[in-house]
Amino acid sequence: AEARIWISGIEAVKAKIGVKAIYDLSATPFFLRGSGYPEGTLFPWVVSDFSLIDAIEAGIVKVPRVPVADDSMTGEQPTYRDLWLRIREHLPRKGRKTDKLGGEPNLPVELQGALLSLYGNYEKYYRLWEQNAEACARGITPPVFIVVCNNTNVSKLVFDFIAGWEKQIGEQTIVQAGQLQIFRNDDGNGAWLHRPNTILVDSQQLESGESMSNDFKKIAAREIDEFKADYRTRFPGRDAENLTDEDLLREVMNTVGKAGKLGEHVKCVVSVSMLTEGWDANTVTHVLGVRAFGTQLLCEQVVGRALRRKSYTANEHGHFNPEYAEVYGVPFSFIPCSGATVDPKPGPLPTRVRALESRIACEITFPRLLGYRYDVAGERLNATFTDESKLVLSTADIPTKTENAPIVGESSIHTLDDLKRRRPNEVVFLLAKLTLEKYFRDDDGNDKPWLFPQLLDIAKRWLAECMTLKDNTFPQLLLLIEFAHDAADRIYKAIVASTDGTAALKPILRPYDTLGSTRYVDFDTTRPVFATREDKCHISHVVADTDSWEQKMAEALEDMSEVIRYVKNHNLGFTIPYTLNGEEKDYIPDFIACIDDGHGPDDLLNLIIEVTGEKRKDKAAKVATARTLWVPAINNHGSFGRWAFLEIDDPWDAKNIIHVFLKTKEL
Repeated sequence: AEARIWISGIEAVKAKIGVKAIYDLSATPFFLRGSGYPEGTLFPWVVSDFSLIDAIEAGIVKVPRVPVADDSMTGEQPTYRDLWLRIREHLPRKGRKTDKLGGEPNLPVELQGALLSLYGNYEKYYRLWEQNAEACARGITPPVFIVVCNNTNVSKLVFDFIAGWEKQIGEQTIVQAGQLQIFRNDDGNGAWLHRPNTILVDSQQLESGESMSNDFKKIAAREIDEFKADYRTRFPGRDAENLTDEDLLREVMNTVGKAGKLGEHVKCVVSVSMLTEGWDANTVTHVLGVRAFGTQLLCEQVVGRALRRKSYTANEHGHFNPEYAEVYGVPFSFIPCSGATVDPKPGPLPTRVRALESRIACEITFPRLLGYRYDVAGERLNATFTDESKLVLSTADIPTKTENAPIVGESSIHTLDDLKRRRPNEVVFLLAKLTLEKYFRDDDGNDKPWLFPQLLDIAKRWLAECMTLKDNTFPQLLLLIEFAHDAADRIYKAIVASTDGTAALKPILRPYDTLGSTRYVDFDTTRPVFATREDKCHISHVVADTDSWEQKMAEALEDMSEVIRYVKNHNLGFTIPYTLNGEEKDYIPDFIACIDDGHGPDDLLNLIIEVTGEKRKDKAAKVATARTLWVPAINNHGSFGRWAFLEIDDPWDAKNIIHVFLKTKEL
């Protein structure tokens, strides 16, 4: 309906006075992915095209620089080029009981590395601006760093990491420092700055206006008065005194990079989606994408937020000096606009697989784990280090050097040298702190601070005896929170190994999405499918990985009266964390079946079923973890019902195998 408004207007003009010709000036005169034509191919009726690559080569926009190489050398693209593919499973999702995120912001290591690496380059731009007294005197505002996220939960997580977050200590709320110095919103003394260096722009923030504190309003009184005067001019008859905090936040965002305005001092913008249409800040120098990019058009739109030039003054040769925009997380490439169109080839028809509301009685929920822990008895700590205690860091885990290059112009090298300059004692302190906070708590969830000196000594020993650094790595990489957690886990397991074996196994639940459910399943597939019974399965179909095994297993489960409900674990999000060759992995078992094993309908047995084909080393590690760690930990927790694990190597004999298992379990 919105798209028709413009066309309807033209038709009305044509009917009234006539229209001789229409010239369509489009930013996207080409076919998009999924149209049946090669992506980026110009419409056949285009008579003139001035593409983005032409604008870059002509120097009328900034030159985007994207990662072209790094010292990680894993995957098809540099780590910070296809960032989303590496981190998407480790971020909170929208609408899955994650609306209220709190506590310390823990980011995936690749995202934390990307922020530190890109920020390190931003700091060079910022110091050059800071040292340019003439530019500052002329009202040139500082360079701006923007982060584009996929949902409000992720944007809040990134914002807290960058700008700071609040920690409740007793009845007191203390502001914790942000991790990027120039972008911090805290004052270093446990309170917020009056003027934010970083703003969060998403639907929830715009509705709440939380960034607009009374202190900010006092300190920005002049700019607010100017905004109100301008508002009265633009909207005569409206009462400018009734402007809301939402209006003020929008004005801050829309005036980023404009001297004398509300957004003048903003240096970092964390947003959801694309920012406001027509957002015209010309001081953006760095862009980080934390979202999926399905088309090159979307890549162009995000990168385009940083392409407005700051200066159009020609140099002594009559040319513009090049200006650059550093871009991470956007798989940007220059779209080809040549070649003849071809007829689209139809592909296989997809099947929509989804949770059906009419079958909500068949919903299955499951806990989501990060790992496992032991309750250790006693207060005197010792550690026995083994081969499992050792940790190897290499640039395969995280790049320490990234080359950003444009289509034309100079390249730039980004490093983690700022991280490398941090004191080694910070590493030891962080490892001891994490081990204490993760594992050593009383029954009320409070830390046991008197154990910290012992943990500090153990962490020093671990760092000296168990840490292996490969080329271009350094101990300070353990300050990246994911690596730090890995090290803390190894230290804790070494402490457990030195006890008398009385430890009780418990799960470490995900801080976000603690409880998964079948109700969130909704996707299309071209794989073979098996339509499920409406009284047995919440999901419309079972998706098969083989020609017949999964179909036969599903049929057997539907035939069994003991099976009250079941689900195939495909795009469900149910994983079992395990370790293979020192590497943390996620195991995705095949089915969950809720079985009445004699305890009644209110106490069903949640049976995890693995349909096993060929025997492999990784399968043995997965099965062992499920049996000896996941199931005992969840059952010890006591809040997720009863769970068990069963491996079935012949789905044509599944009923007998399950019956024998249930009888054995009773014995």
